[in-house]
Amino acid sequence: MSATLRVGVAGTGSLGYHHARILRDVPGVVFRGFFEANTERAGQVSRELGIRAFPTLDAMLAEVDAVSIVVPTPAHYAVAKAALEAGKHVLIEKPITSTIEQADELLAIAKAKGVLVQIGHIERFNRAIRAALSYVETPLFLDSDRLAPFNPRGSDVAVVLDLMIHDIDLLLTLTRAKVTNVSAAGVPVLTPSIDIANARITFDNGAIATITASRVSRDRTRKLRLFQKNGYLSLDLGAGTGEMFRLRGDVDLAALARSAQPLEAFVERIPLEAPEGEPLRLELESFVAALRGDAPVAVSGEAGRDALAVALRIVGDIERALPALTAQGAARGA
Repeated sequence: MSATLRVGVAGTGSLGYHHARILRDVPGVVFRGFFEANTERAGQVSRELGIRAFPTLDAMLAEVDAVSIVVPTPAHYAVAKAALEAGKHVLIEKPITSTIEQADELLAIAKAKGVLVQIGHIERFNRAIRAALSYVETPLFLDSDRLAPFNPRGSDVAVVLDLMIHDIDLLLTLTRAKVTNVSAAGVPVLTPSIDIANARITFDNGAIATITASRVSRDRTRKLRLFQKNGYLSLDLGAGTGEMFRLRGDVDLAALARSAQPLEAFVERIPLEAPEGEPLRLELESFVAALRGDAPVAVSGEAGRDALAVALRIVGDIERALPALTAQGAARGA
């Protein structure tokens, strides 16, 4: 990679706007501009950020070494394929694509062209996750809740691909194990797609996870709990905070069994700390570091494919049950 790294952004909607905002001033980067298919939006972003709007994707690809792809999920494949075939490194917002076949094709092109692929699983850079990593030791049970009010952005796909996939990636990262079984339920509420979903996932190392995602909730919640042999971690991803509870090393278990004692007598509470940092900025800086050879790719294309594979298994399990649910509802109304 040359000393000057030229980058651009494809798609400047709600999230893509911030990709462009941050990449303007990442050290070691020359930000060339962005492509946005909506010309009215392109003009607005260009004026607000003082950056160049390219008239076409091809025009931008001709002037960059790498591109951050922040278009709607159904367009990930086409835009990423164009960039990869042009020999450009890519950061693709999650999920990597809509199908496993599309993901495999993109990864094959990247390998043939010798370019890097990073996936935008931004929760890897959440302060709570960064603080917890050094304390995680083969969790045996994991419980995740991600609830949000309805937002049209992302509603073109099931909530599993829109929101739950964040937590699927975290579960795969924290357990470092392969999924053996999935059992899921969910329903559409405000859109034709699945708007609320719950899944139970088992892993080949014996770990079990329960995971819930909703985009029809009144309040916003992003919490993850991990239980392991040496303690319990409670993480608030929304606040970026967490704490660990573990058995004190000096506890007399025999005495504890004889009489009830206050929690603090046998459990120590450890606040989890990590440096402040805007997760998206950390993600984009990690992408630049990988391109320069200063660090490995933080979230590889293969990791993104693995998260997508689990998400699609969950969607499939839910959709298999939906016809039966619909038939039951019709019978009750008859």
